[in-house]
Amino acid sequence: MSPDVLELYRRHLGEGQGRVAAMLNTPLEVGATGSVVHTADGRELLNCGGYGVFFVGAGHPRVLAAVRDQLDRQALSTRVLLNEPAARAAAALTSVAPAGLTKVHFSNSGAEAVETAIKIARANGRHRLVSMHSGYHGKTTGALSLTARALYQDPFRPLLPEVGHVRFGDLAGLAEVVDGETCVVVEPVQSEGGVIIPEPGYLGAVAALCRDRGALLVLDEVMTGLGRLGTWWGADRDGVRPDLLLVGKALSGGLVPVAATLATADVFAPFDQDPYLHTSTFSANPLAMAAVRATVEVIRDEGLVDRAAGLGGRLLTALTSAVRAIGHLVAEVRGAGLLIGVEFRNGQHAAEFLMDLLDNDVVVNHSMNAHPVLRLTPPATMTAADEARLIASIDRACAALAARFPAPGVAG
Repeated sequence: MSPDVLELYRRHLGEGQGRVAAMLNTPLEVGATGSVVHTADGRELLNCGGYGVFFVGAGHPRVLAAVRDQLDRQALSTRVLLNEPAARAAAALTSVAPAGLTKVHFSNSGAEAVETAIKIARANGRHRLVSMHSGYHGKTTGALSLTARALYQDPFRPLLPEVGHVRFGDLAGLAEVVDGETCVVVEPVQSEGGVIIPEPGYLGAVAALCRDRGALLVLDEVMTGLGRLGTWWGADRDGVRPDLLLVGKALSGGLVPVAATLATADVFAPFDQDPYLHTSTFSANPLAMAAVRATVEVIRDEGLVDRAAGLGGRLLTALTSAVRAIGHLVAEVRGAGLLIGVEFRNGQHAAEFLMDLLDNDVVVNHSMNAHPVLRLTPPATMTAADEARLIASIDRACAALAARFPAPGVAG
């Protein structure tokens, strides 16, 4: 880490960030291409982190060309006149969305997409919100009310009223609190919760319950959407069509921050009636819209959803085999597509393994709501050489951790 950059972090971006970076000797990233992050000291790290943003890799040529072309013509719009890139992006996104989700409100982050959904729910008379324990929906005030973890919530209470939480997968518990004034917000797979995958049919049962009770259903697919799970949407795994669907992260093409809230025409009606009911200066800006349209087209044209399913299956098998060397430290390896989690028996060993992977040139993320779980979210554009290199790096990291923390009865 460059000393001057570290000092600037400490002075302006937060003493805590600087302290952690110094303690871990965190590399300074200076560029990225495809699956690789370039550092100031000349290293090339495989990017299996980035919190799921780089599904099409970094700097994909088609997305980069679309954004550059738009930048040369018009980066931001007046917000008074019509904006063709927004119309084209909305058409592209809805063309691959679950049937019936024909309306779009673009925003700049996943948390903003959540806030939009909360406002749409309230505009439709659903003032009570229900989300799942260990779910993660962002840290703005409304989104934080749904992110059911005291660690993040307690310093900022009181949050939104009339918000309840039930256990993920608990249909009976959900049935006790859902009625016609309720909006249910759920992830198809809990990512920050530790890559928690529900039983088959769970989402379908949640959707049926909401339909029967007159509740609204919001699927938060900010992480899981656009092919990450090896299907276009987590909704597809159970054949579910929600009232609202949230998308972000991969929607950016790894280039421009952007997210979206998709809705049925009926649910979106209050926003149709008053287009100024919910607005944002940078919503649907042309630069982001160019990235959205190109990203959707790349995922579709290059078959990245199927590639995510195949690559994810191979990596899950390889990772399951590799961690046998540290089987006494690992509770479970699980995943869907290119969202893969390694759950350790305690958070210390998870942190140690994260650093071992970094020492072997692999970047991964921990899970914000489950610190013993490391997550791998590699790009679907990863090459065969990248894949082989990743597996070899994982093997070396497992060996390094096993040497420091040998199994009982095994000499260190």
